[in-house]
Amino acid sequence: MEQLVIRDADVVDGTGEPSYRADVVIDGGRIVSIVKEAAAAGCQRPRAMRELDAEGLVLSPGFVDMHAHSDLALLRDPDHSAKAAQGVTLEVLGQDGLSYAPVDDRTLAEVRSAIAGWNGSGDDIDFDWRSVGEYLDRLDRGIAVNAAYLVPQGTVRALAVGWEDRAATPAELDHMRRLVAEGLAQGALGLSSGLTYTPGMYAPDAELTELCRVVAEYGGYYCPHHRSYGAGALEAYAEMVALARQAGCPLHLAHATMNFGVNKGRAPELLALLDEALAAGADITLDTYPYTPGSTTLAAMLPSWANEGGPAAALARLTDDATSERIRHHLETVGSDGCHGVPIEWDTIEISGVTDAALTDFVGRTVQESADARGESPWTTARRLLLTDRMGSTILQHVGHEENVRTIMRHPVHTGGSDGILQGTKPHPRAYGTFPHYLGHYVRELGVLSLEECVAHLTARPAARLRLPDRGQVREGYRADLVLFDPRTVAAGSTFADPRRLPTGIPHVLIDGRFVIEDGHRTDVLAGRAVRRAPL
Repeated sequence: MEQLVIRDADVVDGTGEPSYRADVVIDGGRIVSIVKEAAAAGCQRPRAMRELDAEGLVLSPGFVDMHAHSDLALLRDPDHSAKAAQGVTLEVLGQDGLSYAPVDDRTLAEVRSAIAGWNGSGDDIDFDWRSVGEYLDRLDRGIAVNAAYLVPQGTVRALAVGWEDRAATPAELDHMRRLVAEGLAQGALGLSSGLTYTPGMYAPDAELTELCRVVAEYGGYYCPHHRSYGAGALEAYAEMVALARQAGCPLHLAHATMNFGVNKGRAPELLALLDEALAAGADITLDTYPYTPGSTTLAAMLPSWANEGGPAAALARLTDDATSERIRHHLETVGSDGCHGVPIEWDTIEISGVTDAALTDFVGRTVQESADARGESPWTTARRLLLTDRMGSTILQHVGHEENVRTIMRHPVHTGGSDGILQGTKPHPRAYGTFPHYLGHYVRELGVLSLEECVAHLTARPAARLRLPDRGQVREGYRADLVLFDPRTVAAGSTFADPRRLPTGIPHVLIDGRFVIEDGHRTDVLAGRAVRRAPL
C-alpha cells in the first residue's frame, strides 16, 4: 500500500493551467498517481497507509527560492523554519559572487570576514570542506530543505588573483576557468557574480565572458548581481545581456529591480530591453522579491577602491582620517560604485543587524536618525559602525518603487527569490515572508497575478531554469516536494517591525514525501539534500 494520499486537494500544478480537484498519491518520495475528481466518480478511490484531508487547501509544488543566503544557516539551524514554513523546498545558494567554496585556508578566512553580515562569522561552523563538491557533500548529511549551489565568481577571483583591482594574468584566468569547471563538474548549477562587491567587481567583461563560456559548456547559467541598480542600471542590464549572449550562456538576472529616484517608473524600459533580447533568441530569466527596500551590508556601500585588498585593508583605510574623508566625499557627493553610482542618502540606510552586541542601539534606526541623536554627522556614525563592528553591520536600504516591483513580477520570465539575509536583530522581512507575501498580498489582495500564474512563477519556471527534470510540477513521477496552503488566509507574518514572525495559512510542507511542516508545526525531519547539476 502506498505511503500517503492527499485527498480532495485543489491542485495548482505549476504549469499555469487552471486548478483541478484531485487525490494525489505519494510513495517512495514521488507522486505515483493523480486521480482527478471526474475520473474518481463511480470508482474506488485510492487508499494509502495515511490519508490527509485537504478540503479547502491548494496543493502546489514546493517553492524554489532562486536567490538565497542560507549558505551557513542550513548547517547552523536544523529547524530553518524561516524558509521551511514558507513552503520553500529548494534554495539556490552561492549568490552574489561570494560564498564558501571553492576556497583555501587564506580565502576562507577572507570570505568569512567579508560576508559576516550576510551569514554570521561562522565561528559556530566546522568548515570541513574546501571544494564545491565537499560543500555539497556536507549538505547531503541532512538539512531542512533542498539546496543547489552556484560557483561564486568573486570567491574564485580571490583564490586565483586576490582582492586587488587589476586584470588577471593569462595564467590566473586559466586558473579561474579550471576552478569554475571543477565546481560545475562537482555539481554546481552555474556561476554567480557580485559586480558591486569586491573582488568580483574588479573583473572586466572579457574575463567574465571567458568564465561564462565554461558555464555554457557544462549546461549551467550565469546569475549576476550586475554593476548598478541605480544610476546606469539599464546600461548594466544591457551589459549582462550582451555578455551572456557573446558567451552563449543562459542568463538569470538576480533580484532584478530598478531602484533609487533616478529609476522611478522605469521598469517598462528594462522589460523592453529584455523582450528585444528574448525575441532575438536570448535565454533570459530573472528573480525578484515582493518588497521595495533592499538589504545588504553597510560595508557594501563603500567605493570599490576603499575595499581593495580585502576586509583588513578596508578597515585600515577607515582608520586613517584623510582616507576616511575621501571615502565620505565619494559616498555623499560623487556617488560610490558600491552605492550604485548614486550619492548616499543616510535617511534611507536603516541598520538591521550588528555583530557587536554593544551596538544594538543602532538597530532599527537610520544612520541619519542615530547621527542626529548623537549630534554628529552621518558619516561619523557610519564610520564608527564600520570600524567597531568590523564591517559586519547589515542594512535595509529604502530606495525601491512599488510600481516597478509590480511591473517586473508580471513578466513571463519572472521567478521568485527572497534574497533573504537571516542575520541581524531586525532582518528584512523578505527572509521569512517572500513566498506567502506573493500569494497573500499580490495574488489575493491586489490581483497582480492569478494564483495559477504566481505558482508557476515560484515552481515550474525556476525548475526549468535549473534544468531539474522531475521538480516544479504536481505530476506523476515527479518528486513529492509539495506545499498545502489555504488561499483564503495565506500571508506573510513577518513585518518590518517584527521580521521573524512565521507565515500563516501554510499547514503542510513535504520534501521527498516527508512532512517538514505538519499541521503548521516544524517536524524533526531533515529531508533536504544537495541538488546537483544534471549531466548534459
